[in-house]
Amino acid sequence: MRHSHGYRKLNRTHEHRGAMFANMVCSLIEHEQIKTTLPKAKELKPIIEKYITLAKKGDLHSRRLVLSRIKQNEAVKKLFDVLAARYKDRNGGCVRVLKAGQRYGDMASMAIIELVDRDENAKGAADIQRNKDQESQSPSLEKD
Repeated sequence: MRHSHGYRKLNRTHEHRGAMFANMVCSLIEHEQIKTTLPKAKELKPIIEKYITLAKKGDLHSRRLVLSRIKQNEAVKKLFDVLAARYKDRNGGCVRVLKAGQRYGDMASMAIIELVDRDENAKGAADIQRNKDQESQSPSLEKD
């Protein structure tokens, strides 16, 4: 009998899976689109949907529940302030999974998981800002 086996183990322990999905949720909230393998994307979709539903409630208990699971204050702040307001009228279906072919090295099925109605400028914005800050703070290498 196959009762209560409704998730993929992804060849990881329970703790590793939890940490991996917490990191993937933070990346998805920050960039609003990430590329991963198809089984991981399919497992991540209900997790992020539940967090968005908790964020739409907006109360302190929901915020503490989400913080206890993903542990990154910036991601929780964006989830509750930006994404909850964006999806307040939507009853689920905030995340889509698009198939993206196979990975070259091992032919694993790849997928792009993204937020519906995402901000196009959010992808890579933190990296661009970090590079600008590093360039402005680094001493110039020009000789007089």
